[in-house]
Amino acid sequence: MSTTRRQLLGAAAGAAVTAGAGLALAPAFLKAQEPRVLRFAWWGGAGRHEATLKALALFERRYGVRVKAEYMGFNGYLERLTTQIAGGSEPDVMQINWAWLAMFSKRGNGFFDLRQHKALLDLSQLEAEDLAYGDVAGKLNAVPVSFSARVMLWNEAAFQRAGLALPTTWDELFATGPAFRKALGEDAYPLDGELYDMMLLSQAWVQQKHGTPYVDPRQPRVAMSDAAALDWVRIYRRLIQEHVATPLPLRASLGGAEKPTEQQPDWVNGRWAGNYTWDSVIGLRSSTLDKQQRLTLGEFPTLPGAQESGMFGRPTVMYAVSRHAGTRGHSEEATRLVNFLLTDLEAASLLGRTRGLPSARGPFEQLRSGPGVPPLELAAHEQIREQRLAGRLTRPAPLFEHARLHKFMREVFETVAYRKTTDEAAAHRLVTEGQALLQRIK
Repeated sequence: MSTTRRQLLGAAAGAAVTAGAGLALAPAFLKAQEPRVLRFAWWGGAGRHEATLKALALFERRYGVRVKAEYMGFNGYLERLTTQIAGGSEPDVMQINWAWLAMFSKRGNGFFDLRQHKALLDLSQLEAEDLAYGDVAGKLNAVPVSFSARVMLWNEAAFQRAGLALPTTWDELFATGPAFRKALGEDAYPLDGELYDMMLLSQAWVQQKHGTPYVDPRQPRVAMSDAAALDWVRIYRRLIQEHVATPLPLRASLGGAEKPTEQQPDWVNGRWAGNYTWDSVIGLRSSTLDKQQRLTLGEFPTLPGAQESGMFGRPTVMYAVSRHAGTRGHSEEATRLVNFLLTDLEAASLLGRTRGLPSARGPFEQLRSGPGVPPLELAAHEQIREQRLAGRLTRPAPLFEHARLHKFMREVFETVAYRKTTDEAAAHRLVTEGQALLQRIK
């Protein structure tokens, strides 16, 4: 082979190597130009999904960060998130329940400390009491989107048909049961609710009488005395036996014990005339009522001299950032997304009330000044706010809504509902077995 040809082939080979190197570098170069990707997970219904996707699209356009949406219904969400967190594959930003902080971040290290990027968060829009719900061991693990509490909803038209005034005290509430049965028949009830609803209503009576909830908010122990726990069981049984609330076996026979109130035909037509529920679901409860029914907010029944209302309240949902966001290089973008969803007014106009009335001042005032918030929801919000300002709505223990403790409490009250135990035996289990369980899960 001639020297000239060898030189030409060598040059061609060199060019090929250079070209190959250029091709090898091309994907990395292109990847560097691609927008960063955040993962955001939430649960909800169709309305929440649609509104959130629109808000995320706005965030992407504004900040040049792509967001991968991971959404589903509530069933299965916690199980999936638990698996992801255990494997370190959780999304960058997560919608969580407040009680899950006690499951995933007992010492404040389960989620990213949002105060590390406090310049990206407009925390001035939130009250200190609201922020305290997301503080674990001095680290801001999550921020509340909205606050929700239990309120009494009454169907005024149903009470008028029964010839009764709306109850405002416990004595009046218990008197409605026999009166409804006499006036409207055996299948008419003044109050409906799932088992947990009635457990919470009964606990409110105990808090007012004994000054304590079931679980101590400050330490992992059963706070109720034996006498208080016995009253808890007896008040629940009284609600059922005196025809005030729909019995668990009846609800179970009508499509499932946990079938939502608004899906019950007897609620739709006013045979079941009340509901003890979250203020955040007022829209759902009213959406299915026929035109002859009129829903209104009731006074929260309170025993004379009670220092606490016993009203149960906590953040509706919260936003948290993965503890791995920093190592992924996503912590700043994730924090910015949280702030955007929480405080941005344009985002708020898209999200509306899909996660309750916002806790952030700007979005709340924007919603309140517009035409979109029903008066009944504003009235409930104000009732809850007054209880909080008066110091009568105390922060519950996160462990009270821990999945394992929740399952245990339901099991005990189910034995009461189906008459498989005595009141004394059920109360003893709540104190002794509940205490042992709290020590295991603390």
